[in-house]
Amino acid sequence: MNQQLAAQTMQIIPITHPLNACVSVPSSKSLTNRALLIAALAQGTTRLTNALFSDDSGFFVNALQNLGFKIILDPENGSMEVAGLGGCIPKSKADIFVGNAGTAARFLTAFLTLGQGNYTLDGDARMRERPIGDLVDALTQLGADVKAAGRHGSSLCPPVKIIASGLPGGKTKIAGNISSQFLSAILMTAPYASTPVEIEITNKLNSKPYVDMTLAVMSDFGVEVERDDYNSFLIRPARYSPLSAYSIETDATAASYFFAAPAICGGAVRVDGISRKSIQGDIQFLDILARMGCAINEVENSIMVTGPAELVGLDIDMCDIPDTAQTLAAVAPFAASPTRIRGIASARVKETDRISAVCSELRKIGVRVDEHEDGMTIFPCSQFHPAVIHTYNDHRMAMAFSLIGLRVPGISIDNPGCVSKTFPNFFDVQETLR
Repeated sequence: MNQQLAAQTMQIIPITHPLNACVSVPSSKSLTNRALLIAALAQGTTRLTNALFSDDSGFFVNALQNLGFKIILDPENGSMEVAGLGGCIPKSKADIFVGNAGTAARFLTAFLTLGQGNYTLDGDARMRERPIGDLVDALTQLGADVKAAGRHGSSLCPPVKIIASGLPGGKTKIAGNISSQFLSAILMTAPYASTPVEIEITNKLNSKPYVDMTLAVMSDFGVEVERDDYNSFLIRPARYSPLSAYSIETDATAASYFFAAPAICGGAVRVDGISRKSIQGDIQFLDILARMGCAINEVENSIMVTGPAELVGLDIDMCDIPDTAQTLAAVAPFAASPTRIRGIASARVKETDRISAVCSELRKIGVRVDEHEDGMTIFPCSQFHPAVIHTYNDHRMAMAFSLIGLRVPGISIDNPGCVSKTFPNFFDVQETLR
């Protein structure tokens, strides 16, 4: 479906009645990619169940296969079988292409330092604008030979060249304010360094729940990390154990769009296969909806959100869950009071500059919005304008703004096929809300 959608514009038809729907959403991209990396490092075969099959996970799988790893894919049953090689990388030379998959770019850069040979990692035009210098610097401090050949403004960016001869280890410092993926990449790779790895975080760490997720998956595969809160981490040499079956959780970020729908349209939506106990930080988006007036109920591994009589705006720091900021931005114009989103400066170096993009597209449909360096203030809107929403090839722009079209006539999504990055059948699932 999404190849057909790629060059099209899709009109979203409003739903004129309160919602009453039950949906299922894909598995977690973040967990799938972490599990793929760790399974490749383990000695033996791991079977990932309920794994995500999308563009992003596809780039990760292709990269591992290009490096010589044997991976058996069963999309119909949602399983991936990975033959791990105990920290060895079979091929001594490879050119890896990751499109605009940030997790793949960051995780594989660290992973490739464990090899023996020369590797190049590159991506599409946007990936060549996304910073990776802090990760390169941190790996260099650990004795790796890693260089970023690209530059965008003052930032070092892909392509990345790695001359690998194993990762020596030692002490390193890394900034936490650009991307928590830099830290996660080193954490997952560090057990296979020659000596213990000590990581010091030099400033405020963004997206802390994603680091917690990384540590949880490492623990599931048998490796524990010593830590001082989010200030420093110590990883001693260790080995991951393969698992006969490792189930991937439903994606909490993907679920956020369907949690948000009743806040906009009224009624109720139930998302199956997800729990408030999820290790994904983006499950906290439910707390934001509750503060805005929605009712949240959990039953039998599913969560139901019911829209309020009146939606209220709020002032919220989304530093820990920036990937749901666009979802909140789609809800905010329907609130009775302004909404201030803070702490998401890192969103400027995601698939697009998400702060600038959201503000531009909201203004296009008649919403008053003030742009700030770390976020935005969105004001209630009583008169929307029809418009074609530019998605900037960002899956989250397409999914978030389609929510507005469920209530506002005349909203169309340009390049809707970009949702294939993480949620290939998003618009099919959205249609079931009717």
